[in-house]
Amino acid sequence: QRLKAAVHYTVGCLCQEVEEGKDVQFSKQSIAAISEITFRQCVVFFILCRHAKRTTVTTEDVKLLARRSNSLLKYITQKSEELASSNMEQKEKKKKKSSAAKGERTPGEQEESVTENEDSNTA
Repeated sequence: QRLKAAVHYTVGCLCQEVEEGKDVQFSKQSIAAISEITFRQCVVFFILCRHAKRTTVTTEDVKLLARRSNSLLKYITQKSEELASSNMEQKEKKKKKSSAAKGERTPGEQEESVTENEDSNTA
C-alpha cells in the first residue's frame, strides 16, 4: 500500500509539472488511473525479472515490454543510449581526475614527456 501511495504521489507531482509547462489540467480520476496503470506495469516488470531469475529490471526488460509500440520502443532506445553515453563520459572524467590526483599521466601526456626527453637528449 505504501508503495502504491508513493507511485500515486509521484505521478501527481509529474502531472503538476506538465500542467505548468503546458496549458492542460489533470483531474484526480485521471491521475489515479495513470498511477494504477504505472503500478501494474511495474508489477509486470518485476514478474518478468523473477521469471528470468533476476532481481533487477534492466533496460532490455523495458524494451521487451514496449516492443508493441514502435514509437515508444524508439523513444526508450534513444533515451537508453543517451544515458549510456552520459555514464561513459562521467566514468572517463572520474578516471582522469583520479589519475591526475595520483600524479599519473594519461597516455597523451606520457608521449609528450617522452618527446621532450628525446629532444633534450639530442641537444
